[in-house]
Amino acid sequence: MASKYDGLARIIIQNVGGKSNVISVAHCIARLRFKLKDESKANKEVLESTDGVIKVMQSDGQYQVVIGNQVNDVYDAVLEVGHFAGAGEVDEDGNAVEGGDEGGKSKSPVSVLIDVISGVIQPTLGVLAATGIIKGLLALFDFLGWIPSTSGTYQVWYAVADGFFYFLPIILGYTAAKKFKMNEFIGMALGIALCYPNMVNITSGEVLGTVFAGTAFEMSYYTTFFGIPVIMPSSGYTRSVVPIIIAVVLAAKLEKWLKKVIPDVIKLFIVPFVTLVIMVPLTYLVIGPIASILCNVLTVIFSAVYGLPVVGGIIAGLLIGAFWQVLVIFGLHWSLVPLGLINYATLGYDFILSPYFCVSFAQTFVVLAMIFKTKDEKLKKIAIPAFISGIFGVTEPAIYGVTLPKKKPFIYSCIGGAVGGAFIGMMGARSYSMGGLGLFGLPSYIDVTGTTGLQSLIYVVIGTIIASVVAFALTWVLYRDEPANK
Repeated sequence: MASKYDGLARIIIQNVGGKSNVISVAHCIARLRFKLKDESKANKEVLESTDGVIKVMQSDGQYQVVIGNQVNDVYDAVLEVGHFAGAGEVDEDGNAVEGGDEGGKSKSPVSVLIDVISGVIQPTLGVLAATGIIKGLLALFDFLGWIPSTSGTYQVWYAVADGFFYFLPIILGYTAAKKFKMNEFIGMALGIALCYPNMVNITSGEVLGTVFAGTAFEMSYYTTFFGIPVIMPSSGYTRSVVPIIIAVVLAAKLEKWLKKVIPDVIKLFIVPFVTLVIMVPLTYLVIGPIASILCNVLTVIFSAVYGLPVVGGIIAGLLIGAFWQVLVIFGLHWSLVPLGLINYATLGYDFILSPYFCVSFAQTFVVLAMIFKTKDEKLKKIAIPAFISGIFGVTEPAIYGVTLPKKKPFIYSCIGGAVGGAFIGMMGARSYSMGGLGLFGLPSYIDVTGTTGLQSLIYVVIGTIIASVVAFALTWVLYRDEPANK
């Protein structure tokens, strides 16, 4: 079906080198993310001068076309016009396929990490945010006495608010399998094995033994597999992120080999059979414990930084607040998202990423100050919708369309984010779910257990006000229209 974005889609496809130059295309909150065979064939100047395109970025093997709030519609149009498959991938002849490769390009470890996170976790973020909002609102309504946690109404909504995150290994089993070109149902089956009630409940039974006793990495085992201890964290692997991803990576390699050696006549069921028979025990015996230890190491490191007397939280919050937007520009912020998910699974809350919340508002209020001060009507035309989208957490239009081209306003927003982030870090604010963006993210700072109630929410609101005021004031005092804009 034709859409009003078909024309823009044709221009984009043509100026990334044509369909034959595209390995794959995906999208995030505001960008189309192309993987191209030859980036030199793309025409950056034409793209950036096209109405509907805010900016073009080249980062970590991706050719990123920044669209803004309409990215979902433009992405759909690109798939439709380009006749790409659901994953936006094409083969060497330019035909749509479900799988693909990276065109033989070698990639740095950082690029690989970002690519994996983008491909596995990013597709879930919309629903994760939605369920996080529901969970936060339920906590607020329970706190206010509007919907008690014992009511049926609360329980029905909480089923999805908590359930999606509880069964996250199943979801990530699917997205990881799709990313690594494996049978998606095998990936889901691995996730199901990690969430199976009998295995989850086994951790409430008699402890047969403990490893790393008395350390931050202490784990117990409650059963054995052919005499080998099955070591598990006390909460099991529900809500976990890393074990299922590693399991699917290895399972994909095993499945690929099995498809080569098993006769076609029995391949349909023998390949999944052998893959699951091998990978489920391997995940419980080796992958899960190692992944849990690695996750604990990361948590210990960040806890140590935050735990430094007096200055720990301030320094950590300041750094996150100051550099978050820089990470966004290069797409590196995705590498930090799993840290929050790990903390939700192990601690029930996250403190590492809380300072980033104020950053989008610092950026947004720089734009607001520029709207009031500038006499450049073209800039105002760009800035007003950028301000509106920024309130709801989508800052790419503000960054690429307004502040970054002017350079200094972008720095003002980083300073505002640093000050606000330092306050939030100093106060040790916690988020209790993966909430939405902008204003929709506030409910995620409400403690659903009632232990701290609205405390973290208050800290985050104050920190956000500080960041916004500092950023607005710096821009109001220091910003001037450049002569070239007049």
